[in-house]
Amino acid sequence: MTRKPPRVPVCLVRTLPLLLFVLFPLISCADAIGQFQTFVKEIRSATGEFAQVQVHRDAAEKWRMGKPATGTFSFLKPGRFIWTYRKPYEQVLQSDGKTLYIYDKELNQVTTKKLPQAIGSNPADILFGHAGIEKHFSLKEGDAKNGLEWVSATPNDKESTFQRINIGMKNNLPVSMELYDALGQLSLIQFTRFEKNPALSPARFRFVIPKGVDVFAN
Repeated sequence: MTRKPPRVPVCLVRTLPLLLFVLFPLISCADAIGQFQTFVKEIRSATGEFAQVQVHRDAAEKWRMGKPATGTFSFLKPGRFIWTYRKPYEQVLQSDGKTLYIYDKELNQVTTKKLPQAIGSNPADILFGHAGIEKHFSLKEGDAKNGLEWVSATPNDKESTFQRINIGMKNNLPVSMELYDALGQLSLIQFTRFEKNPALSPARFRFVIPKGVDVFAN
């Protein structure tokens, strides 16, 4: 049986950290890293919606927008999350804290990755995982823009899929992400309907492999 590659955007399933949950030295919550610290410390679970679009440079070096994708997310620390693409195709990235499952409904296949090998394989890993971001990225304050305070994260691993990741913060919550990959593509993500600390059960994050799908382990 020939394995079909999962249709996860190139910047999402290779090398990221499950990042955000180690505290940094105390600094003002008015700045981006301070807001980021508060998010890490105070938000134990969340649900919400996202919109994502990939951007690339054409032959004339102009940025071109791809087709937007939308979906929902939920997470429960440590390391449990569900990142679901609803449109334009159905796909689920789900972690129970031990294994990452990537389910592509149209391809009828599930790809699994054991943690920590899968650390940082998608935006959910970055925001909702359980590894220390400082182990994988160098953080610094970015410039304020679009009404947001920005954290700029540069990977310490020279072979990382990403060149840089920016996280836009407002009211101590992530509102926007910019992921620049090594191939020159940019993924833009906006978060909405962010519900803080809802009561979520760990059982919610246990992935049940659908009957009849092809399963591949990385």
